[in-house]
Amino acid sequence: MPDRDEFAALVETVATRRDRAAFARLFDHFAPRINAYLLRLGTDSGNAEELAQEVMVTLWRKAHLFDRSKSSVATWLFRIARNRRIDLLRRDRQASLDPDDPALHPSAPEDASEAIDAQRREDRIRRAIEVLPPEQVELVRLAFFIGLSHSQIADQTGLPLGTVKSRIRLAFSRLRKALEEEGIVDFE
Repeated sequence: MPDRDEFAALVETVATRRDRAAFARLFDHFAPRINAYLLRLGTDSGNAEELAQEVMVTLWRKAHLFDRSKSSVATWLFRIARNRRIDLLRRDRQASLDPDDPALHPSAPEDASEAIDAQRREDRIRRAIEVLPPEQVELVRLAFFIGLSHSQIADQTGLPLGTVKSRIRLAFSRLRKALEEEGIVDFE
């Protein structure tokens, strides 16, 4: 059985002279070991054999890239095998996506008239909020845009809980009146 230096010399012979006999010796030694390695990693037998063949073709084509000072032939080839297996898994994962999955399709564009109506409503609501006193605007922002509970607002602002509730209630009363006048909302 050849040792580490002999394998490196065989790869260099393949790189420099395209020596088929040297390649055949490397193939006979490494192909079955790479195949077994890929099987141990959970690759099915058909893919393991195909990947082992690809690794050996890579050895033939890229033998000039092998550097014995950086690794052994075995380390180099098994690293190539591992990377090819990872590539195969990535391809399989992408192929297993269902092209009919609704999550992969963008939602239908919003109807232009609905978008314009929504923008107008939003502008009117914004104008209605702007006429509220600043302390009510802040409480509405904390409650409905930040999502804090009344108790959390009281803790954060230092206001009594009853004051927070009454200011928010008053703010909604004013907003309702302003929006009803604009014809935006019917609160019945």
